[in-house]
Parts: sequence; structure tokens; C-alpha cells
Amino acid sequence: MREGDVRVRGDREHPVSRGKLCRKCTAAYNGVFLDPAARLTQPLRRAGAKGDGRYEPVSWEEALDETAARLTDVAERLGPAAIFNTHYTGTFSVLAFLFPQRFFARIGATEVDPDTVCNKAGHAALDYTYGDSLEGFDPRTVKDSAVVLVWGANPAVSAPHQHDNWLVEAGAQVIVVDPIRTVTAEHADLHLQPRPGSDAALAFAMLHVIDRAGRTDDRFIAEHVDGWEEMLPAVRQASPEWAEQVCGVAAADIETAALAYAAGPSLLWIGQGLQRQPRGGNVVRAVATLPAVTGNLLRPGTGFLYLNGFGNRRIDEDWVAGGAGELRRAPPPPMVSHMDLVDVLDDPERSGALCCWNINLAQSNPRQVALRRALRRENLFVLAVDLFATDTTDLADIVLPAASFLEFDDLVASYFHRSLSVQRKAREPLGESLPNTEIFRRLAAAMGYDDPDLFMTDRELLEEVLRRTGCGLDFDDLSRRGTIWPSPTPEIQFADGFPTPTGRIELASARAAADGLPSVPEPSVDPLPGGGQMRLLTPASNWTLNGSYANERKLSGRLGTATVTVHPDEAAQRGLHAGDSVVLRNAEGELPVQLAIDDAVPLGVAYAPKGRWPRQEPSGANVNVLNTGEATDMGRSSAVHGVLVSIVADASAG
Repeated sequence: MREGDVRVRGDREHPVSRGKLCRKCTAAYNGVFLDPAARLTQPLRRAGAKGDGRYEPVSWEEALDETAARLTDVAERLGPAAIFNTHYTGTFSVLAFLFPQRFFARIGATEVDPDTVCNKAGHAALDYTYGDSLEGFDPRTVKDSAVVLVWGANPAVSAPHQHDNWLVEAGAQVIVVDPIRTVTAEHADLHLQPRPGSDAALAFAMLHVIDRAGRTDDRFIAEHVDGWEEMLPAVRQASPEWAEQVCGVAAADIETAALAYAAGPSLLWIGQGLQRQPRGGNVVRAVATLPAVTGNLLRPGTGFLYLNGFGNRRIDEDWVAGGAGELRRAPPPPMVSHMDLVDVLDDPERSGALCCWNINLAQSNPRQVALRRALRRENLFVLAVDLFATDTTDLADIVLPAASFLEFDDLVASYFHRSLSVQRKAREPLGESLPNTEIFRRLAAAMGYDDPDLFMTDRELLEEVLRRTGCGLDFDDLSRRGTIWPSPTPEIQFADGFPTPTGRIELASARAAADGLPSVPEPSVDPLPGGGQMRLLTPASNWTLNGSYANERKLSGRLGTATVTVHPDEAAQRGLHAGDSVVLRNAEGELPVQLAIDDAVPLGVAYAPKGRWPRQEPSGANVNVLNTGEATDMGRSSAVHGVLVSIVADASAG
């Protein structure tokens, strides 16, 4: 197959894409993903000091043997828990995402909790309240909805098919809560624009309106909810007039939104960016109270979505990641948060090896300067598995070339829709690159392991995954279908009950209290920044998917110079003008950027989207150079949207 023979396009018959990929994917999948000059195509071994970019090509056998020897040495000297397994969703299909975990279970490595760099606080909050954060509404039920409340999500950027099709065609009133006037907010019927850090107070004010108007569903509460009475005193203090003062949202708009949502049937979409703030877990618990007290659950057109996990596609995630359960020789070590990773890697008695796959942590993690320093430790073995040379591979000892999703068979389960799709190989892997599954099979062999679960073929894995779903299809059958919904009709969220200890919605959570947290959510408001500082918000970029696609030439051109956007009054107070060279600065670091001005950004906020690779920036840094690594109130997750910065003119600019 010639390079020019492959072009990736949307399937015109697919009910979601309808023949159209998002502009990010279209550019990258037909550009850098197919470019042998951009891809890693052979194993590499470091040939100089860490970080100086000197590597030599080696054979797969040499690379695997050296990796196995280094990992074995660490396990023998420091114990297997000193080997750290860090990963995320760079290749997010079922086998590529889960199967490598079998290798790390066998070796006894410590997992760096992947969700702590993204969305763990929300998972913890919803688990306390509902017992499950991975069971979301079925988007098909929107046909019965009167209102869709989108809180802290901007699908115009992060889920364009839902923005362009699902929201538009729902026929429901769309209410958006977001501190930025995003494209999704501009298209909404009503936009509530709270100050960052005041979302819990806004949720309590909406509950106040609903309670005062007698719009709570008392029968539903009696049958399914614990803790509402415990919340009521604080709810009855949280008037919309009070919220107008602390949140910056007009009391009349709070009333309108609350009464519309309560009337229902209503859906609540909880964005993952919402919980990336110091009290993000409390925020999600407060917002997630709305469906419980209004009865917007357990009937068509209702429910909430944080994300839909593999489970509601009947995928046995534990089996894919762990096999028959006989790989572990000892209980797994406690997971480590990404917020604590720098300190762990700085300690040579605690960490001897770091394996990075599906992740570019030198780009995405907090405490960027300190992390790079830790990764340069000569006595820390770093393995990186990736499609491209990244900021992380630049600091690795061994680099293994991974195949892209275009180059192997797999299954895909959407975060949003409850669908199951085939990922069919469209071309052979570039050069010597291999799928994640084959890489970790070869690593297992190099380690001398002989456990059968480590060596199942992709086809064996795929057929067993599908058999366990009960869908009645093998991989070839699913390939002919492309995408299926395990249920032919919209499913009702939590139809089988709430998997909490009591079997009820726990607005008052004994588990939260036992963990040292408030029993019930609180109407918290973060203090306003002082000393001329601003709250830095770093949501998704229009042109990247987290850190993915930033190395695509067409998209990097669209990204242009790194900017920070502030309200016109903020610029005027500082004597700054659009186009000025400025520096964002705090105790963690500093970042030179260009100033942009837009009243879509509220006072007190500096808006600088994430996604850039430091290795491509003149400063050698991105917004994470300012990220202090502060953890959320629940789950030790990233509170990156609580970072404070000052903005000053760049004295070094000509």
C-alpha cells in the first residue's frame, strides 16, 4: 500500500459523525499520523546526557533486552514497587488502553493513577453520591428532554459532533454554565457565567429556588435519596441574591435556570473541566444534587453524564487489564497521584524506573521544571512508548515506536454515546512500530515470563471481549456493522438501582465523612485572588486534543503564538494592549506569551488554552510550567484551574 493510498474520512452512514470528522482529527489523521518523517519508526537508545536529544537506533531485541535488564535490576535492588507505570489515553481503544496493565500487574509495579491528572475529583464525588461515576445518561434519551443543562463543558471544542448535531437537534432548551463565554455558551438559550470557584454556591442557589418554589420531587426523595434534610439549612440560606454577589450571576437568571431545570424532564452534562479546581469534588457533589432532588432520574429524558465507561458496553475491563487474575504475586502497591509524582521521582530510594506509555507527561503534568529535573536523574531508568518524539521521549533512556490506531484492530467505546465500534486496521504500521499489545507481549517475553495471559493474541483478546459482552457478534461481524448500540432503545441510567452502600442516592455520605470530608456538599466559594493576581484557566484548545495533534503542521500553524486572553478592563488597569508581549508568573515558574483582549473572559481571569508541546515553543515551556500541582479536595486530582498568576509586560521584548 502506498503512503497516498490511505485517507481518513468520516463514515457518511455513521449516526454520530455523519461523514464529517472534527477539523483537528481530519488534519492530524491525514497528516502527521501518516508521515514517516514525523513518526517514530524504530527503537532508540539514549546516546548522550538526558535531555540533549542524542539517540541511536537499535534493534527491537536490543531495546527489549536492555529494558528487561534495567527493570529486573530495579526490582531486585529496590523492589518491584519502585517501578512506576504511568499512562493515559493517548491511544484510547480497549486493548491498547487496557492490555498493557497485565504486564505491570505481573511485574508488581506501582501505578500512577491516570485520572489524577484529569478527572479523579469528579469520579470520587459521584461515587460518594451515586456509587458510580461511569454510568451516564444515554444520549438517545434527549428526544424526551425539555432542558439540557451543560455545566462546565464546551462541546464546540471538545465534542463537536455533540455540539453541531446532538444539542441542536435535541429540541430542548439549552442552558450553559461556564465562566468563559464559549462557542457553546454563545449558542445556548441561557448562559450563566459564574466566577471561577463559585460553582457550588451557584448550585446551592438553584436548589434554594427549587425548594422555595416547591419544585422538589418529594416522592422521589423519599424513595431514593438520603441527606436532603441535612442539606436544607444551607440551601435555605443560599438565596439567588446572595449568589449574585458571590458568583456574579444575575439572580433573575439563576431563578430562570433553576425553575426550567426542575420542571424537566432534564439532562445534566457535567464537564470534566469543572472539577479541576481546589474544591472540585465538593462542586461536583453540589451540582449532582440537582437531579436527585428534582426527580430528574429514572425516567426518559432525565439523568446526568460525567462520562460513560466501558461497563455499559458490557466490556469486562478487569479481565482485559488483569486476565484470569493470577498474574499478581502480591497485593498491588498503593497508587500514586500525578500531583505527587515529582516528589516520588526525586527520591532514589523510592523510584528506580518510570515506564511512560499513552502519555506525554513532560508536557501534561504539573511542576514542569521540577519534573524535567527529576526525569534527568541518571539512576532513574525511563522507558517511553509513543508514536512521535515528544517532550517525554526526549528524556527517556529507551524509546519504543508505537503503532497508531490506524494500524491495528481494536474496539472503541465512546465517552459520550453508549455505542461500541470496531477499529479496523487501515494500513500496516509505519517502519518497525508495533501496537501496544505486541510491545508488551515482547517485553513480557524479554522478562522471562511465561504466564499465558500475557501472550494472548489480539484476535483471541478481541473475540473474548466480545463474547463477554453478550452482543452475539464476533469481530468480523462487528466489522461489517461498524458501530452497534448494545441496547436497541435508549437505556435508563441506574435502572438497576444505585450501587451505593445503602442502595440510595447519598447526598449525605458516611464514606465521605470517614475520609475526613464534609458529610454533605457545601455552598463553597473560593476567595478572590489578591495582590493583582488572576485565576488562570487552561481549558481545551480549539486545535489540539489535550497534548495530541500539536505536532501536526497544519494545526500548529493555526495555534500560532501562545497567547493569554483577558477582559479589556484588566488590560487597561495594567496599561497593556492587545499584541503586547507579557509574562505570566507565579512562584512555580513563568511563561512569556502574547496578550489578547476579549470580553468573553470575565474580570479576574486569565485564559490560556492547554495543549502545546514545550519542545515546540520558543520558551521551552507551556502553561504547566505555572501549575503548582495543588490537589483537589477529593482524589488528589489536578486543581489546575485554581492556579493564580500575575501578568506583567515582558521587559525582554524588543
